[in-house]
Amino acid sequence: MPDRDADPLIVAISSRTLFDMEDSHALFEREGIDAYADFQRAHEDDLLTPGVAFPLVRKLLALNEGAPAEAPRVEVILISRNSADSGLRIFNSIAHHGLAIKRAAFSNGAPPFPYIRPFGADLFLSANAEDVRNALVAGVAAATLLPSRAPQQRRDQLRIAFDGDAVIFDDEGERVSREGGLAAFAEHERNHAGEPLSGGPFRGFLDALHRLQEAFPTGQNAPIRTALVTARSVPAHERVIRTLREWGIRLDEALFLGGRAKGPFLEAFGADIFFDDSEHNIVSARGHVAAGHVPHGIANR
Repeated sequence: MPDRDADPLIVAISSRTLFDMEDSHALFEREGIDAYADFQRAHEDDLLTPGVAFPLVRKLLALNEGAPAEAPRVEVILISRNSADSGLRIFNSIAHHGLAIKRAAFSNGAPPFPYIRPFGADLFLSANAEDVRNALVAGVAAATLLPSRAPQQRRDQLRIAFDGDAVIFDDEGERVSREGGLAAFAEHERNHAGEPLSGGPFRGFLDALHRLQEAFPTGQNAPIRTALVTARSVPAHERVIRTLREWGIRLDEALFLGGRAKGPFLEAFGADIFFDDSEHNIVSARGHVAAGHVPHGIANR
């Protein structure tokens, strides 16, 4: 039976990632908020088409099947720079697509990130890089999503992939590599193989996701499957494995790519979304899967 006292996984998401609103956003950039609001009101009965995060949101909400309405396993919250008035088109589209999104914050052009923590969000996804950076500073796992032409993934399983350094873990390894090169990094990891890595910005989200996984049976047909997809190679793998063991976290798959391009491997895994701090890796991934840039660590300074 579901645990009625368990905290749900809470994902906050912007309207521009849930739906394809690039044309109206371009209007806002050209002509300002009044023209944008007039356009949305004039088209509030025109349904919006799914955006880059729409498949992810649908799969997240599907995890509530069988759970009591008062104790969902997952909650998705809309965080939008729209006003409530111009946001009516968004909620009409949410209703049309049958998405059980009940909570929202409309900031009418102001930065909406201050509302993310009061909602208790474990993750924030947005197309606005500034909002994402501010959410990270506030201690919330966050990523910038850009439009992607990623293929449709399997419908019966949610698959999430993570980079390691500066995402799940802190950026200690990347700092050593940048300062001393790959040889220095390899030596550093050998010398510290028995010391767990510190947590990065997605440590809390990974914990929450792991708790959610424990509500379901394990195995190939579990409704959630996770993967670590990292540029690390042997022998730098050992510290990662020992850290996850120390944390009590299960990742279903681990790919140690030794610098190979990540995109084809993410497609082979069938990721619904991939999180990485490197813009280079996001470029590689976007042609294969939906990808979220995590602007954290030395690579983003």
